[in-house]
Amino acid sequence: MNSKDQNVLVCTFGKEVHEGLTSFPKYLSSKFFYDEVGDKLFQQIMDLPEYYLTNAEYDIFQLHKTNIIQSFDFNKNGFDLVELGAGDGKKTKVILNELLDQKYPVIYHPIDISENAINGLVKNLALELPDLNVKGQIGEYFEVLDRLQHISDRKKVIMVLGSNIGNLLHPRAIQFLKKLNGVMHPDDLVFIGFDQKKHPQKVLDAYNDQSGVTAAFNKNVLTRINKELGGNFNLDAFIHWEVYDPESGTAKSYLVSTKKQTVDIDCLSLQVHFEAWESVHTEISQKYDDDTVKWLAEESGFEITGSFTDDNKYYKNYVFKKSE
Repeated sequence: MNSKDQNVLVCTFGKEVHEGLTSFPKYLSSKFFYDEVGDKLFQQIMDLPEYYLTNAEYDIFQLHKTNIIQSFDFNKNGFDLVELGAGDGKKTKVILNELLDQKYPVIYHPIDISENAINGLVKNLALELPDLNVKGQIGEYFEVLDRLQHISDRKKVIMVLGSNIGNLLHPRAIQFLKKLNGVMHPDDLVFIGFDQKKHPQKVLDAYNDQSGVTAAFNKNVLTRINKELGGNFNLDAFIHWEVYDPESGTAKSYLVSTKKQTVDIDCLSLQVHFEAWESVHTEISQKYDDDTVKWLAEESGFEITGSFTDDNKYYKNYVFKKSE
């Protein structure tokens, strides 16, 4: 990343931190959990026994990989595989290996906000899958959407895995899907993961593990403010708190101040005052059923052409195409 791009990211971070911490109630975006430390913490989360999502989606890929790639390109005409929020690519490698084994002409475009994640993935794929054509890109989802239409004239399959759509409440999810629809050609597809509704305790445990890794991940946004914006947050004065509403299917993460305190953020010339037990909302993780996904698709100009689930039915990947 060049210095100009780095400065833009720092400015975006500072602007959104200022906006979130001067709002009532206070909030911070979960996208800022991720840096080199945050990436490592999330890798640990994905290996936790409580965090079922990664294994469920991985199992879907293992169980249905042949049918999945046939749903993308039955006649092997070739396509661009674009992944938003690629991370370490663990699950995607199952599909990439199958595409190479079946000799599909494909170019893989992993996209992530984390420069560290993309650089690591591109380097790793060059070693593990040297025959694969990989073109990594760094950026936020909504910024990258505008780039997609310029990638090539070939068919695109856009993957949104890990239930990343679940970080958006329904109105913003529809906005995101509409923007995605707007940069797609008629034969392009979306392959998107939705975490399914299940026992509420199963959901709570996934975001509040006993070992405290998720709490450290959540607090990493405060660590980043301290490091990058000259903040003086005392991490021990905040606790991680998770709630889940089975009616709406919304899980929410908070950082809760355990005492009345004031935090200075020098780079923003900002003092932030917290009352005892005041919360900062940091993340939502939405859960779905088939009716909700169908409604989201239809509201966004899509129709569902297929779906794949794991043996426990914890999770589903759906194939969307533009409505005619």
